[in-house]
Amino acid sequence: MFSIEATSLHHQALNERIRAGERELTVENVLGQRFIAAGMSDKRIDIHGTPGNALGAYLDGAVINVFGNAQDAVGDTMNAGQINVFGNIGDAPGYAMRGGRIYVKGDAGYRAGIHMKAYRDHIPVLMIGGKTGSFLGEYQAGGIIVVLGLADDDRDIVGNFPCTGMHGGRMFLRSSCERIRFPHQVTARPASPEDMNAVTEHIRTFCDIFGYDAEWVLDADFTVITPDSKNPYQQMYVAN
Repeated sequence: MFSIEATSLHHQALNERIRAGERELTVENVLGQRFIAAGMSDKRIDIHGTPGNALGAYLDGAVINVFGNAQDAVGDTMNAGQINVFGNIGDAPGYAMRGGRIYVKGDAGYRAGIHMKAYRDHIPVLMIGGKTGSFLGEYQAGGIIVVLGLADDDRDIVGNFPCTGMHGGRMFLRSSCERIRFPHQVTARPASPEDMNAVTEHIRTFCDIFGYDAEWVLDADFTVITPDSKNPYQQMYVAN
């Protein structure tokens, strides 16, 4: 596999080398370079190290594996493709994503899935294996967010204010969510077998990638959250 040594490379130079390289390549010793693989459609990129902000922004079909942690805004406005992060991830992963899949083995920071949306037949999926910070799914307008809570600690599966402004899509939390406070414009209820049909294959894919037992992961209580209104702000902006 074609290999690029990222040490001391500015993010612009690194991306130029990635674009000029083979369709399958490895990037070694990444340390904070931004915008890696932005807009790419025909690459498979294995990254060793810690990529900087906006990894895979506007991704249009490429596959990215990060063997480490990733910083903020992974998959910003991505259209298609897949990003697999074998560590933790920073704030706002999947910001405004409208297609493709992001699978994260570890935890996510604040505002994961903010402004996610579905676009025509593209249904984006953001799956967090650990737990997330506050404002999960803020203003979610489409797509699917799944949080599995596989972190071994006493934190709630999500932080404060999940689903704030949510007006589309679905969220699945691997928890009974007894201590979670949701806003009034969403409905949170135990997920039925029919609900789980939408995410079971994605969970199995996640488990295949990161080495979990899918039957064990699926043998748990899930809560599904859906919005009660497609436009919760209409009364704020439309005169009677």
